[in-house]
Amino acid sequence: MSLTCGIDIGGTKIAGAVVDEKGQVLAEHRIESPASDAVAVEDAVAALVTELASRHEVTAVGIGAAGYVDAGRSIVMFAPNIAWRDEDLRSEIESRVSLPVVVENDANAAAWGEFAFGAAADVDDMLMITVGTGVGGGLVLGGDLYRGAFGAAGEIGHLRVVRGGRQCGCGNLGCLEQYASGSALVTQTRALAGSPEAADLLARAGGDTLAIDGPMITRAATEGDAFAVAMLAELGTWLGEAIASLAAVLDPGAVVIGGGVSESGDLLLDPIRTAFVNELTGRGHRPFLDVRAASLANGAGMIGAADLARR
Repeated sequence: MSLTCGIDIGGTKIAGAVVDEKGQVLAEHRIESPASDAVAVEDAVAALVTELASRHEVTAVGIGAAGYVDAGRSIVMFAPNIAWRDEDLRSEIESRVSLPVVVENDANAAAWGEFAFGAAADVDDMLMITVGTGVGGGLVLGGDLYRGAFGAAGEIGHLRVVRGGRQCGCGNLGCLEQYASGSALVTQTRALAGSPEAADLLARAGGDTLAIDGPMITRAATEGDAFAVAMLAELGTWLGEAIASLAAVLDPGAVVIGGGVSESGDLLLDPIRTAFVNELTGRGHRPFLDVRAASLANGAGMIGAADLARR
């Protein structure tokens, strides 16, 4: 049985798993991400791989990194939310763990995981959108992971949706990520926490606006808090409108929504679907793609990265 290790590096956590050739997770571990310190992130990844490999015979490591990864799947050219600039992550990790390493964009890895083993296993063309600290995107076209000429395809979180809009971590203004990510959800909810409509949510936070976080908003929405439901719907509307624009270019058979915010289920998916249908060019005269929840949950990036390392 061939075993590989998949690592998913995000803005707030680093998750690792040992995965077999069927996409089954045999062991898993998560640690906090020291995102402001590039060397500390690499040390943490190496320690995580070493721990997992000490208990399983791992043959290779796949890393999903939140950033632009070069065509050679080695260098993280730029990461908006982690302190990497032209970082040869593959070489750094290989030198620490003495195993072959493949580096891939984290959303690309998640897209491959959902395509190979999850919610998009029945289509040949799919778009994956991960909604977490940022907004990531991954494309599988004609059954192959599409990376573009320079390895940087699929970065839909950095589509400009508002001219002169909010400052993004990438340096530009008005990126989708600033309106449709988990971070944006928290920022906007906190900004409106003083309104009468937010009274119940603020009470959950003990009156402390800064105590409001994504899981609290999602939990409140699933329990019927109208303000939290409205905040998720606003986020979903941004995503649905973006998907309509992307469908005009890519025409995928399905869009899979993953990441932490997707755990809110139809409270997020229904607004996405509504906005998509309302904005799609040629609506009524063309098939509607299917908007689906990821089936591998937070494991998609690890499973996809592990499978890419095997391949």
